[in-house]
Amino acid sequence: MDPRKNPYTPGAGAKPPDLTGRDDIIERISIALDRLRAGRSSRSVVLYGLRGVGKTVLLNTMRRDAEARGVATAMIEAPEGRSLPALLVPTLRAALLKLSHGEALRDKLKRSMQALAGFAKALKVKYGDIEVGVEFPAEPGLADSGDLEFDLVDLFAAVGAAAAERKTAFAFFIDELQYVEKRQLAALISALHRSGQDNAPVTMVAAGLPQLLGRTGDAKSYAERLFEFVEIGRLDEAAARAALAGPAEAAGASYTDEALAAILRDTGRYPYFLQEWGKHAWDVALKSPIDAKDATTASKLSIAELDESFFRVRFDRVTPNERRYLRAMAELGPGAHRSGDIAQALGRPVTSVAPTRTALIRKGMIYSGAHGDTAFTAPLFDGFMKRVMPTLNS
Repeated sequence: MDPRKNPYTPGAGAKPPDLTGRDDIIERISIALDRLRAGRSSRSVVLYGLRGVGKTVLLNTMRRDAEARGVATAMIEAPEGRSLPALLVPTLRAALLKLSHGEALRDKLKRSMQALAGFAKALKVKYGDIEVGVEFPAEPGLADSGDLEFDLVDLFAAVGAAAAERKTAFAFFIDELQYVEKRQLAALISALHRSGQDNAPVTMVAAGLPQLLGRTGDAKSYAERLFEFVEIGRLDEAAARAALAGPAEAAGASYTDEALAAILRDTGRYPYFLQEWGKHAWDVALKSPIDAKDATTASKLSIAELDESFFRVRFDRVTPNERRYLRAMAELGPGAHRSGDIAQALGRPVTSVAPTRTALIRKGMIYSGAHGDTAFTAPLFDGFMKRVMPTLNS
């Protein structure tokens, strides 16, 4: 069928034509932000789940919805190797200027910019990756001690006061939160905790891999009470069918029941994979309805595409020893596996492979959902490891 009319949108963070199965969590965030704007308390929210479940899409959708209702927002992606202050300064500066609506800065908003100026200047020495300056004079003694935890509390207090002055709330949307270093994550949690205690209209909606639950608890023991943790998993069958069939129907095409069942099975009902399979199924089909033969061809093309992009990018980040560890996991199957079983597959003691496991968790390749268990953060990655390394010693 005509590729120019292909309705599917595979890609990192690309919003699908139909965002199905996520209405409940979108509404929960909407309620939380409306409560903050009304001066009522609301917990920050942390979304966690595997790669490919649509966490980034959800964050972007929620942020756009929040801005449409007048909530001030700052969107941050936390890559490995960047400090939290370096990420906060430019995005917060832009968000505060936007909050001014192009008017002269009012008292609280001006003070928030002064707090940001002091914050950036004081922490630039400690965190050398802060590159953006703030063109406002710092207020001595405001967020400028050089201690991230103390200064972030002051900064969030000033931001909250500025938002309240504008009769709104301020929401930080942070993606890949698991990459924020432990002490910096602790400082962020402390600042959000103080904001809640002071009833300041400041909150966070964050997303990350499953290890984020453990990391927040390690950073601050009270994190489990401060945040609402929401697991984002694969779609249920009805939502997955809608995500796949809906865009085709809107474009004047359809699937046979056999084709739908095959694609739902092969994708595991993960949103990113549904878009990938849908794209290829549309392109290979000569006419509607898309049938089982088209679905089989689409599966082969999708896997080849994922092998060269989605999976390969992750594989290229790991060392030869780490690859062998991942291949041993794949040998055991797609599910979670005990550390002892992985070590046994490698023919090595558990203690000798523990550093490799730790490094892979830190890189976001695997996670531990329960004590001693290890699983891939990317669905279907076990199959890729078997294709790219046909044997454990290859």
